[in-house]
Amino acid sequence: MPAADILPFFLAWVRNPLRVAAVAPSGPAASSLMVQEITAETGPVIELGPGTGVFTHALLGRGVGQQDLTLVEYGSDFIPLLQQRFPGARVLWMDAAWLRKERLFEGAPVGAVVSGLGLLAMPPEKVAAILGGAFFYLRPGGAFYQITYGPRCPVADAILDRLGLQASCIGQTFRNLPPASVYRISRRQPHA
Repeated sequence: MPAADILPFFLAWVRNPLRVAAVAPSGPAASSLMVQEITAETGPVIELGPGTGVFTHALLGRGVGQQDLTLVEYGSDFIPLLQQRFPGARVLWMDAAWLRKERLFEGAPVGAVVSGLGLLAMPPEKVAAILGGAFFYLRPGGAFYQITYGPRCPVADAILDRLGLQASCIGQTFRNLPPASVYRISRRQPHA
């Protein structure tokens, strides 16, 4: 993580701590954990709340091409930086709760959604809108990866149940400030 990224990230957090999930960008250990199940074969990837692009760099390191990235960022401070760093990616300045309304793709071609959003600070209806929009584009077998700094999954069981989803922790790291966990959220498989 470039040291120059810490100041703009921190300033964005100071201006709106409920919108920016952490006081500093995630470190290499959290980034690796976040993208460990994603490869070039995953196909198009949507990243929610890319900030300075820490997870975006990690996705590129896993072989995902810039042309396969759609970066959805609400913080206007980060948009020019993302456009400069990832000129081949589609960078959208919008609220992640609007995913379904915006018609980003035809059909459901997306293999993964990577989220750095602070879901714990959001009202349940907004969390449900974000997940509903993400799964609208995720193909069968696709997954939503969510980082959290809390002690459990940041999506309430009631929301998971309502949307027919399940969550499992795929790992934790204490080599991040603050310590982080990553959850894979996927569609529930019908019982045989």
